[in-house]
This record gives sequence, C-alpha cells and structure tokens, in this order.
Amino acid sequence: MIYGMGPQRLARETSVTMQEARQFIDDYFATYPAVKAFQERTIEDATETGYVTTLLGRRRYLPDLQSKDQRVFAQARNVAVNTPLQGTAADLIKIAMIRIDELLRTEGYDARMLLQIHDELLFEAPEAEMERLTAMVVAAMQEAMPLDVPIVVDTGVGANWSEAH
Repeated sequence: MIYGMGPQRLARETSVTMQEARQFIDDYFATYPAVKAFQERTIEDATETGYVTTLLGRRRYLPDLQSKDQRVFAQARNVAVNTPLQGTAADLIKIAMIRIDELLRTEGYDARMLLQIHDELLFEAPEAEMERLTAMVVAAMQEAMPLDVPIVVDTGVGANWSEAH
C-alpha cells in the first residue's frame, strides 16, 4: 500500500475480492494515516517541482505527472511515491557496499562480495571468516546512513544463496 498499490492489483495478487482489497486498503490507511499524508505530500511536491528526491538528494524527474493519459499519470504518481523509499534504500546499500569493499581489502579478508540482489548482498567466504564477516557486514549496513529508525539486517549462511535463506 505504501507504494501506491490499488485495490485491483491487491485483489489480483492476493486472490481476494475487489471489495475485500478495497476494505483492506481503507483499513490500512485508517490505521496509518501518516502514510497516506506522506503519499499525498510527495505527489503534491513532485507535481510542483517536477521531481522527487531520495534522502541523499538524488533526483528523479517525473514529467509524466503532467500527462493527460490517466494510465501514464497514475504510473507517474506511483513512481513519485516509490522513489523516495526505494531510491533511498538503493542509496543506502550502495554506501554499505563501498564501505564493505574497503573493509574486505583493508582488513585482510579472503571473502569476496559477489552480487547485489535488491537489498541483499551475496558473499563467498571461507567458513573460518563467517562470524567476523557477518558482524562486519551487519555493522556496515546498519551504519551506512543516519536514520531515525533502526536498520534491521538479517543474515544467512549456506553453501548457496538458496540455502542461506
């Protein structure tokens, strides 16, 4: 709901009726009115300025907020709400990745950062480094950006990505 999902999509993705989806969304925003206010304020600001920003100030321009095509306009509204959240998450993980890469090199790890998958990082590491590596990665991710809410970092270990989940 926070990214602008409407009742049609919610009903389709959860196999509930349109009425149930609409009621769920209404209940959600009644419970969390600040989320609705954030969405509306973000769309108003984006319409006025032509862009939205992440917490670090990275801009995404949204000329489609002026579109007369209702589908294009609706998509631009969703992007306006999504970008400050998802874009900030992307900023955060990239900052953490830079710090982790630096620590891997300067602290003598044999571990390698292999892949980013959305908000996850995949490493290849000797078993002997696992505890130390995990602690370092968690700290780097939690400290990547100063935020008012804590960053929760979950970890998993396995012979492959699937096992680590």
